[in-house]
Order: sequence, then C-alpha cells, then structure tokens
Amino acid sequence: MSYRFMRVIIFFDLPSITVAEKREYSKFRKYLLKSGFIMMQESVYSKLALNTTAADAIMGNVRKNKPPSGLVQMLTITEKQFSRMEFVLGEYVSEFIDSDERLIIL
Repeated sequence: MSYRFMRVIIFFDLPSITVAEKREYSKFRKYLLKSGFIMMQESVYSKLALNTTAADAIMGNVRKNKPPSGLVQMLTITEKQFSRMEFVLGEYVSEFIDSDERLIIL
C-alpha cells in the first residue's frame, strides 16, 4: 500500500432558520469536529487522509451523517496540492507552515 496523503475538504451551506434546522446544523458541525476535521473557514472543514482508500471512507461517513436539507460538497486533493494554497492576508503572519515537506505524525 502506498501512502499518498490526501485532504478531504468539506464545504457546506445549511439552512438555519427554524429551531430544527439549527439543531441539524449544530449536529453536523459537531460530527465533523469529532471525526477529526479542522475548520479552515466558516462552513469549510478539512481532514488529512493517508491515501485515496481512507479518503473514500471518510467521504462515505460524511454522506451517512449529512443533514436532510442543505448543500454539502466534498473535494479530495493531494497534500502537495493543499500545500500550494496561498493565504492572502492584510499583513504577513508566519504562523502558517508554508512548505511542501512531508508531514510527520508522531
């Protein structure tokens, strides 16, 4: 098995007008956090996967836990593509790791 690190990025736009819709929104967001997703922006979450098989399993689990209404989009990209993301900020902040070096998880 080869390890080609992937990122699964989830974009969602869920209705939150009624109490039931707000509950579903909160339930989905908590599911993402408990599953190891990190928030990149509001309604944009990402998770690292070891390979495409693991990424497919993650996407299948998101499909099972999606709310009944609203839009949920999933995108899978390689870690190298993800590392090429450009951050456009008001002033440069060096808190972000901006390299394509291999990720080491201890």
